[in-house]
Amino acid sequence: MDKKVIAIVLLVVGVALFFWGYNMTQSTAEQLSEAFTGSFSDKATWLMIGGGVCALLGVLQLVMGKK
Repeated sequence: MDKKVIAIVLLVVGVALFFWGYNMTQSTAEQLSEAFTGSFSDKATWLMIGGGVCALLGVLQLVMGKK
């Protein structure tokens, strides 16, 4: 498989995971939980972190692949 295709897939999946985690933080149950615990749920946090890492890897692969 072409490295550019893999990079684009990583970027798209990363953005999707990040926004999925962000949408979880905006739910009523999540905001209520945050009010009592002071932080978001582990699942929402890991989705945003994982999505950011995947997106970053995709962007880096696209940039470094052009050299």
